[in-house]
Amino acid sequence: MLFAEIGSGDLFWSILEFFFLFILIMILFQILGDLFRDHTISGGVKALWVVALILIPPFSMLVYLITRGGGMAQRAIEQQKAVQSQFNDYVEESAAKRAPADQIAQAKALLDAGTITADEFDKLKAKALA
Repeated sequence: MLFAEIGSGDLFWSILEFFFLFILIMILFQILGDLFRDHTISGGVKALWVVALILIPPFSMLVYLITRGGGMAQRAIEQQKAVQSQFNDYVEESAAKRAPADQIAQAKALLDAGTITADEFDKLKAKALA
């Protein structure tokens, strides 16, 4: 009996309302992310924006997008560049660390080639195992 009372128009409007609510929430998260990503504004101003976003969401979202929307993309790009730089540093650091067996094998190859002496080989071996 419940489904008999719900018409296709009611279902359409419910889906449409959910869609717009979802969009509103996504915009709110984007604004909050941008707000806390920006280090140029003070904590008090951030707090005022958060209060405004909670009390009057649609109006304050519109005002935020009009006043600060131009820099949102730039701040997101800067954050992505910082994250990419940290990742690249981590990969380079991890790649530079070789297993002790690889270091010893490379030192042995240098010893066999006559590039280093047996004493230098022992020092490299001790350093790799340390």
